Amino acid sequence: MKKETPNLRRFRSIPDLHRVLGLSKPMHPLIGLVDNTRISVDRERLPEAFVFDFYKISFKQGQPGKLKYGQSYYDFEDGGLVFTAPHQVLAIPDDAEYRGYTLLIHPDFLNGYPLAKNIRNYGFFSYSANEALYLSEKERKTVLEVFQHIEEELSHSIDEFSQDVLLSQIEVLLNYSNRYYKRQFLTQKAVHHDVLAQLEALLDEYFNDEQALVKGLPTVQYLAGQLHFSPRYLSDMLRSLTGQNTQQHIHEKVIEKAKEYLSTDNLTVAEVAYQLGFEHPQSFNKVFKKKTNLTPLAFKQSFHKN
Repeated sequence: MKKETPNLRRFRSIPDLHRVLGLSKPMHPLIGLVDNTRISVDRERLPEAFVFDFYKISFKQGQPGKLKYGQSYYDFEDGGLVFTAPHQVLAIPDDAEYRGYTLLIHPDFLNGYPLAKNIRNYGFFSYSANEALYLSEKERKTVLEVFQHIEEELSHSIDEFSQDVLLSQIEVLLNYSNRYYKRQFLTQKAVHHDVLAQLEALLDEYFNDEQALVKGLPTVQYLAGQLHFSPRYLSDMLRSLTGQNTQQHIHEKVIEKAKEYLSTDNLTVAEVAYQLGFEHPQSFNKVFKKKTNLTPLAFKQSFHKN
């Protein structure tokens, strides 16, 4: 039986959330901006966990101490951004105290605009909360300016141009965020190279211990869980380092191990396929040929000519 999240509250609308937080009605029912420096929320009024039916972009500044980022801890003094998509379960730690803005965007606000579809391409909406985007002082100022432009626009009376202007500002914020994520991958390369080494060790252990015979091929979800990253973030990190995502790394290891097995006369092609975790030899043949331009049998025969 699936374990239920205790005291889970679902917020279907932004005005509903404003009511619970004790805030005045948002100027627009489908978009809201909360300045955390101007509110004081009684923690007892908040549920232990909650789900939004809308997007949330939070800029956090002034979080005491350090926060975990993947497997390491980093200073959070200059502030950072956290992104969540609709229907993700969220929870606020009891000791969480920070300054900053929270932008709330209902998917219906995007309808009829390219962003309604394109917003799914921003991978950071699928990252877990501990994989925040950390900002330099210069980046923090840029992001704050965008939030302030949004705040100023929301303070005006709604007219026929309001949605266009607000969507333009949201796209600016998302595009800056995309740039900063790429920078973050580069600046954390030393840490990420350690993760790459751990990934290689995990895959070696998986195949050497013959876990594939019992569990099948290793999955992206399994590896990400072992490394304490979300699947999307792990793939993005690996792509920034090697040009290949997690699934491609799995296939590279599969081919490496397949060549090792095929270089001996002890196993048939079908036996190699099962040894590597494939349910059907045909699937193994397809992957091997795609990567090497040879069938497993042709590779085996060419290796053992004479």
